[in-house]
Amino acid sequence: MGTVVQLKNQINNSYFQLKDSVDEKLVLVEEKIKTKLLSDIDLVQKMTDYHIETGGKRLRALLTLGSAKLCGYTKGGRDINLAACVEMIHGATLMHDDVIDLGNVRRGKKTLNSIWGNHSSVLIGDYLLSRCFEMMVEDGNLEVLKLLSSTSSKIAQGEVLQLQHKGEVDMLEETYLKIITAKTAALFSAATKVGAILSNKGIKEKEALEFYGKNLGLTFQIADDTLDYNSDLKVFGKKIGKDFFEGKITLPIILLFQNTNSIEKNKLKDIFKQDNRSDEDLHFTLMLIKKHDIIKKCYKKAEHFINLASNSLTAFEESDEKKNLENLTSFSLERTF
Repeated sequence: MGTVVQLKNQINNSYFQLKDSVDEKLVLVEEKIKTKLLSDIDLVQKMTDYHIETGGKRLRALLTLGSAKLCGYTKGGRDINLAACVEMIHGATLMHDDVIDLGNVRRGKKTLNSIWGNHSSVLIGDYLLSRCFEMMVEDGNLEVLKLLSSTSSKIAQGEVLQLQHKGEVDMLEETYLKIITAKTAALFSAATKVGAILSNKGIKEKEALEFYGKNLGLTFQIADDTLDYNSDLKVFGKKIGKDFFEGKITLPIILLFQNTNSIEKNKLKDIFKQDNRSDEDLHFTLMLIKKHDIIKKCYKKAEHFINLASNSLTAFEESDEKKNLENLTSFSLERTF
């Protein structure tokens, strides 16, 4: 038991090691976000204040700061501005996500839409995105502007693709990977590549960090989707079955459908065809997931992307910054918060 606890602490420490290495700049990122979201409109200020208070791991900002540090960026505050920008894009997508999914809770707190309604939440998400574009223009780098604007477009298209396949338990793995590449991995990839752009690195370093971010993002999302069905694991801010009740088809359900018999397949189809799913439906699905060892199969798939992410950093010389990013691959798969 002690060994497991030590391993979990080591995995979580990989996140804190990266955070500690850029902690002073991360504080400035938080201040930048607050400053950029100031508004004379009372409701806008209330909603953005509430959004900031809900916090989060700021993982995408950390990736921007960590990648910039790895590439030797030291002068100026462009890394701080763009880390804030990346976080605000993420925040906007979460607001839109919660509206689409009719989400009520995120990070253990009520969602904006459950308090102020869908209309206001969509507009606040748009407000965050518009502030981001202001910051991109202020940065003045066309490569950064092109990268982050195209990333925003990819995320929106990923949302539409996921909606298009809602309730399809026979979804192809390929389609699922397309969805999470657009919705999650694209922003991870942009966050890490920005660090290389800021430092005027060559194509090799830019592509290496882009590839690292993409595969880290894929690992992160597969782990996140798997946590939704991992009843053996208690994770802070996570409630088992959130994706299930929203009718999202993720990797655990896709692999489950592939491994079940015809009777079980038909039952799963019926469950996800419904507008609403019951606790009994969740219990049945979790029973099948245990029976067919689906959690293990999901993590096995994620390990493939972990290896790709870690190996891509061979383009860089050994350093503490490189080690922090390499260690983060384990955190993305096996974090406990």
